[in-house]
Amino acid sequence: MKKLLIIFAALGLSGLIAAGLLGAYAVLIATPHLPSLEVVKDYRPKVPLRIFTNEGILIGEFGEERRNLTPINNFPMALKNAVIAIEDDRFYEHSGVDLQGFARALVANLSGRFNQGASTITMQVARNFFLSNEKKLSRKLYEILLAFKIEQNLSKDQILELYMNQIYLGQRSYGFASAARIYFGKNVADLTIAESAMLAGLPKAPSAYNPVVNFRRAKIRQEYILQRMRDLKYISPEQYATAMLEELFVRGLGREFELHAEFVSENARQLLIAMYGENVYQQGLNVYTTIKKVDQEASYSSLRKGIMDYDFKHGYRGPEGFVTVPNVAIDSKEMKRALDDALMDHPSSDEILAGVVLKSSINEVKVFISTGEVVVMQGEAVKFAKDALSPSAQPKMKISVGSIVRVMPKVGGGWQITQLPEVEGALISVDTNSGAILSMTGGFDFKRNQFNHAMMAERQPGSSFKPFLYAAGIEKGIMPRTIVNDGPLSFSGVETGGKAWEPKNYDGKMEGLMSVRTALAKSKNLVSVRIMRAIGPHYVQDFIQRFGFEPEKNPPYLTLALGAGSATPLQMSLGYSVFANGGYEIQPYLIDRIVDAKGNVLFQSSPNTVEEGAKRVLDARTAFVLDSLLQEVTKSGTAASARGRLKRSDIAGKTGTTNDSHDAWFAGYNPKVAAVVWVGFDKPRSLGATETGGGLALPIWINYMARALQGLPENSREIPSGVVLEDGDWVIPEFKEHAKYSNLTD
Repeated sequence: MKKLLIIFAALGLSGLIAAGLLGAYAVLIATPHLPSLEVVKDYRPKVPLRIFTNEGILIGEFGEERRNLTPINNFPMALKNAVIAIEDDRFYEHSGVDLQGFARALVANLSGRFNQGASTITMQVARNFFLSNEKKLSRKLYEILLAFKIEQNLSKDQILELYMNQIYLGQRSYGFASAARIYFGKNVADLTIAESAMLAGLPKAPSAYNPVVNFRRAKIRQEYILQRMRDLKYISPEQYATAMLEELFVRGLGREFELHAEFVSENARQLLIAMYGENVYQQGLNVYTTIKKVDQEASYSSLRKGIMDYDFKHGYRGPEGFVTVPNVAIDSKEMKRALDDALMDHPSSDEILAGVVLKSSINEVKVFISTGEVVVMQGEAVKFAKDALSPSAQPKMKISVGSIVRVMPKVGGGWQITQLPEVEGALISVDTNSGAILSMTGGFDFKRNQFNHAMMAERQPGSSFKPFLYAAGIEKGIMPRTIVNDGPLSFSGVETGGKAWEPKNYDGKMEGLMSVRTALAKSKNLVSVRIMRAIGPHYVQDFIQRFGFEPEKNPPYLTLALGAGSATPLQMSLGYSVFANGGYEIQPYLIDRIVDAKGNVLFQSSPNTVEEGAKRVLDARTAFVLDSLLQEVTKSGTAASARGRLKRSDIAGKTGTTNDSHDAWFAGYNPKVAAVVWVGFDKPRSLGATETGGGLALPIWINYMARALQGLPENSREIPSGVVLEDGDWVIPEFKEHAKYSNLTD
């Protein structure tokens, strides 16, 4: 009886309200109290700055509102039906205010069962465009009256289009097209019924039903929406059953874009701010970079693999932290909530996920991971952390119940214990003809460390600097067959610019007299110092400016022969490009073109290429001879593994290892692509007594080049006029005849 009275009261009250609203609308519709609808008729939302690869793959988006304006016909029917099913199932029947829905909500609220709203999609459009969310009667009245006005001026499809483009859906995304990409990495047209239902659950409370933050809650709401779609006959029972079983892959914050190019998009953003100022975030500019998808994928994966390989080799450092695990059932809500909370401060790093240990022994670990799964690892999968699983392990090292650990997918399936590395690295590659940056990975994980090591890390290049010294020597008459002594040396502090110095070879061995070609292939430090002493540090400091190196960061002392100055990976890639392209300076550039929201090209790059406009900075003969020396390094020297792995004869480069192995480098090229790899700690310390550029950086470079050069034919270099073969090696007679150096054999 009480329920019937509530229903009759609600129906009577809703009738009175309806009559009152219609009367109020009749009075107000002709008055200036309601705002003009021009803002919705001429809808021009803030559109963010978007960064793309050269092929048009989205890699970055910047702006307070992430939005992709989409016509109503481009939204899939399943998504439109999902939205209508949960937000306003009588959308195409009412005139802005759903009186039946209002009465239903009133009955529910008067019954005290739960809070139920009665806002239609049209009312939500009115609120989003013109009103605040304050809970006042006057604001609600205006919302209802505006809804009537909107319905009088726009078609239902126009209203739904506004709603689906304007509504906030979490993660700074506005509109379902943006949300489809952010949550699922898809174009909105490609959403499945299950994915559509999950996105349709977001408007009610984007923070509460965000699948990145709380997948379980989002899943419960998705299942309810699927039931509504089935009950309203928007989908068949078979489609409902299929959608309920579909496994959803939410991309989340860690994998927002198809391609890992965070350092690229951030660098592009900074360039755009310098060009257009802060309002660049609202103009809808589309920025196409020089980055190539294949190169960037290879750059990112190769650097990550190389760093992880290094980290595995140097042992487990212990758990990231410890939490108290509740003494309740593992599948209980209390347990899952506690574990979710514990992992909030330990975000994933791509494939490397955080987890809480639920059980551990010497040979087995059971872990709840951030995806919500419980995984069990045994044998080889836990071998990396076996010392930490020992009962006698030190407390800070020990893995026990409540330890926060890292896991990653294992080759062949399953999971294995791992850890986040402390070491950093960079890989950058450029087109040797134009200077276009083909790939840029400035560190292991942009979320952890935004410092772009590829562009900004000024480190000692070590032996990877020697080719520039040898190029200077060639123009002083030191040819590949010139004999130099690999014997002991000592210098006073006056000669070195510091302390007295007795340089050594990396391996501590001396081999006596040898050719320049052999010395560079074997990276003999003592030979490099003799060449530097013979031609003069000041001459070398001046000479290297041709390659873009800054003289003030490379002081004219004998230690410069061993790369004791500083350079960034980008500078090194440009310097090696001069050897690759036959002696031309190229200027690096990242922005290929900028297009405004209407499709107008605002900027188009026009680089000076080797064929047109580039400045010659090195004699073609010197470049040719030096290239032959660097090819020898990959044939018989410290980088000989490169030819075996790549099976190409047109590659060249040089390893680099600094004092105490603080930095490991490999700089190399094919005639079309120059790439440089650096690995080291942000706060310089030894990578390990046995770590070298050849063992650490070279494998990363090889893995990158294997993909970057795939399908490219080998290039043979044309012999410049003025270079001849003499006793089996290249000679530049003009330079040799005017040789300007002292004895290199003492």
